[in-house]
Amino acid sequence: MPTIDIPKNKRDELIQQFQRYFEQELDHELGQFDGEFLLDFIIKQTGPVFYNQGLADAQAIIERKTQDIADEIYEIEMPEN
Repeated sequence: MPTIDIPKNKRDELIQQFQRYFEQELDHELGQFDGEFLLDFIIKQTGPVFYNQGLADAQAIIERKTQDIADEIYEIEMPEN
């Protein structure tokens, strides 16, 4: 099973966004350590949902493109006697 790995610089950016949100919207200070735990929890709980949706979206695009190719091939087929 694949894991969802986020580069350190992106993790740090997300944690800072959580900290700003908690401060501005919830009037609560979120420390670095708690922010890391929150991010890990969110990734574990919701990451697979978004990951799987991304895969489904990619699969739908591939299916549409494959159908387009099949249609174009059909259009250039030569009639047989």
